Amino acid sequence: MELMEVVQRRRSIRAYKPDPVEPEKIALILEAARLAPSWKNLQCWRFMVISAAEKRQGIADAFPLTNPGRKAILEAPVVIVLCADPNESEVWEGKDYYMLDVGLAMEHLILTATAQGLGTCWQALFSEDKMRSALEVPDNFHIVAITPLGYPAQEKKPRPRKALAEIAFGEQWGQPWS
Repeated sequence: MELMEVVQRRRSIRAYKPDPVEPEKIALILEAARLAPSWKNLQCWRFMVISAAEKRQGIADAFPLTNPGRKAILEAPVVIVLCADPNESEVWEGKDYYMLDVGLAMEHLILTATAQGLGTCWQALFSEDKMRSALEVPDNFHIVAITPLGYPAQEKKPRPRKALAEIAFGEQWGQPWS
C-alpha cells in the first residue's frame, strides 16, 4: 500500500473482531513507532503491549463510563499503551516536547497498523492515576495515550475535512496557499 493510500484509509475503529493479532505484525508496528523522530533524538517513549483480559479491564476502568472507547478496549485483542518520561525530553518556550514525541510515535504506529489491515483508535480521555495503578507504570512516566489494536469489525467512511484553502496559508496569515 502506498503511503497516501494508508493515510486516506486510516479510521478510528471502535469495534474489533476477536481474532488474535500476529506477533510479527505487532513487532513491525512497534518498530515503526520506535523509528519516529523525537526531540534531540532522546526517544522518551515506552510502549506496553497488553493482551490479558484482566489488564484490558483495568485499562477500561480508567475511562469514564460515558466514553464509548471502553468497549473497544475490551473487544480488541491487544491494547498498546504509550508512555513518556518528560525527563528524557525537554520543555522549550513552554512546550512539552515529550507530547509531540509520543504523538509522532503514535502516528507511525497507527499508519503502520493501517497498512497491516489492522484498526486503531487514539484514546487519551482516562484517569492517569487509575491507569498507572492498573499497569504499574513508574511515577516518572506519563501515560499519554492508548490504542486498541485488532482486526476491524466495522467499515467506516471518511469524515469531513476542512478544505486546504482554510488551513494552509501562504506568505500572509489567512491568505490561502496555492
